[in-house]
Amino acid sequence: MEPESAVTTCYRHPAVESHVRCIRCERYICPDCMREAAVGHQCPECVREGARSVRQARTAFGGRITAVPLVTYVLIALNVLAYVGELVRPAIVDRFEMLGAGLAGPDGGHYVWQAAHPAGFHAEGVADGEWYRLLTGAFLHLPPTAGTFGILHIVMNMVSLWNIGRVVETQLGRTRYLALYLLSALGGSVLVLVLAPTQPTLGASGAIFGLGAAYYVMARRLGADMSQVNRFMAGLLLWLLISAGLTSWQGHLGGLLAGAVVTLAYAYAPRDGRRTLVQAGACVVLLVVLVVSTWAKVTELTGNP
Repeated sequence: MEPESAVTTCYRHPAVESHVRCIRCERYICPDCMREAAVGHQCPECVREGARSVRQARTAFGGRITAVPLVTYVLIALNVLAYVGELVRPAIVDRFEMLGAGLAGPDGGHYVWQAAHPAGFHAEGVADGEWYRLLTGAFLHLPPTAGTFGILHIVMNMVSLWNIGRVVETQLGRTRYLALYLLSALGGSVLVLVLAPTQPTLGASGAIFGLGAAYYVMARRLGADMSQVNRFMAGLLLWLLISAGLTSWQGHLGGLLAGAVVTLAYAYAPRDGRRTLVQAGACVVLLVVLVVSTWAKVTELTGNP
């Protein structure tokens, strides 16, 4: 009596008879599991393993290449949503704008900071532990009732973010770009705290100035034609001077400096396995410097370490 021939089945679907092997692992696969290869077919697991082993394309600064500037879109949306929130509830501005040190009076009014404030007054701002203001203020803008600048504040900032943010994000990749934006915003707020702690400020300008610095550094690193870039930077610096009489030049300058530091680390990190580590390390070092600077200024204002 002849032995029955062995029936081969798909390793993923044991009930399905199969006669085709994966060319990589040689396991039997059914038609539902077959994936076209250059020669023959592969199973889904080998296809996934092969995809992981393929080196992902990177930008000149180590970021993943992306066609959609998703982070820029999200940042614009957050700024617009915050602005709508201001219109619905104006108290949001007083609660979350960047303020180093101020006083809230018993009548609910806001007053200039005094370390030894009178009875009935209480401190507010970063000096009172409201460190979140260092970032939340960068997502708020002047309300429409704030004179001629009013709504132009958010319009100008969002147009600038749209124009320059897409370029910078495409070059850096999403993660590096987001770190640059947030550190630039934080750098602007910290310089406001250090130089003008009693001045309330708000707006994304510090972060946008950081993106401007990144645009310049990246162009230099890539050997681009600098004529257009230099004109852009001249306009940015001119606005920095004009803003001395209109808005917070300290925030603009702080964002510009922080953005330059971060992008220099991105651009000149060694192009080997250490690049990501060096870039991340530079961001962490800058963050530590900003936190220590904040702590030192708060200690100076309050007299309490």
